[in-house]
Amino acid sequence: MKLFLDANVIFSAAHREEGRSQDLVSLARAGHCELLTSTHALEEARRNLELKSGGFEHRLADVLAQLTVIAEAPAAVVEWATEQGLPLKDAPILAAAAHAKAELLVTGDTRDFGRLFGRTLRGVQVVALARAVDIVLKDAGA
Repeated sequence: MKLFLDANVIFSAAHREEGRSQDLVSLARAGHCELLTSTHALEEARRNLELKSGGFEHRLADVLAQLTVIAEAPAAVVEWATEQGLPLKDAPILAAAAHAKAELLVTGDTRDFGRLFGRTLRGVQVVALARAVDIVLKDAGA
């Protein structure tokens, strides 16, 4: 199962030693899912980590070892994502997830993505972090 991680999920995994985001990284390490992100999301996570977190480098390296960084989506796909009601800063996230054919877009951004939670757009279901962990565990038979 392919999961596309938004910047806030990457941030959480690198900012804290434990939590749901770390659970996803562990599930990927065990081969139960594949984690994807885009350069756009990764750079946003790095910027926020540099501003708000100390000593994150080794945790980020652990996360990066489980992540595949994919190419940004074409402009037409980003335009489609803005038509879903996302602001310009977030449209590239949904667009990249759809373009990469991820099954889940995992985000903690309830303000901008909240109304899309549970919806499937171009084959990508938008879910909160806790829901993603539950889906992967169920898929893994755990």
